[in-house]
Amino acid sequence: MSIEVRPATVFEDVATLVGPKNPASNVCFCLSYRIGNKENVALRGPARAERVRELCHQDPAPGVIAYLDDEPVGWAAVHPRRDTSFARNRLIPQIDDLDVWSLWCLRVRPGHRKQGISHALIEGAVAHARESGAPAIEGYPVDNEGAKVNLTMAYAGTRSLFESAGFEKAADTGSVLDGFPRVLMRLDLR
Repeated sequence: MSIEVRPATVFEDVATLVGPKNPASNVCFCLSYRIGNKENVALRGPARAERVRELCHQDPAPGVIAYLDDEPVGWAAVHPRRDTSFARNRLIPQIDDLDVWSLWCLRVRPGHRKQGISHALIEGAVAHARESGAPAIEGYPVDNEGAKVNLTMAYAGTRSLFESAGFEKAADTGSVLDGFPRVLMRLDLR
């Protein structure tokens, strides 16, 4: 079995990974950081799904998907920071004027965890950003110092996961997730 990571251009695969179980729901689809707060709150049910479908047809795609034998098993949200809410986030600093990309969500389907998919997702997100001309890529994981992270809040990843992919701590943040401080991790792509 081999893991292949590709840009998220197939809406049905994105929906399988981060879509709500109830299609009428107004949660997830990994939109809260990707679009403005006003639009995020206003989108409900099918309109939310349609917005994600639109994003899947844009260049660059809204993220990357890990496939295991053509089955979608993992998701990573990655996009230019300027087009996300991180561009205006007061808790996560902007450390310079580089047109960096943000990697803010990792999700592996139950039954596929502990198989290296998160690592493959980060590698795929880095490759996607590099191929799209990004000078650097950032992540905002928790610095949990090895403590267990609630699976619901594990979407941000951990500092050690990002370090294993070559990212380095670039700054502390004012953000806390599930009781753990988040750090700004960066990988130079130039």
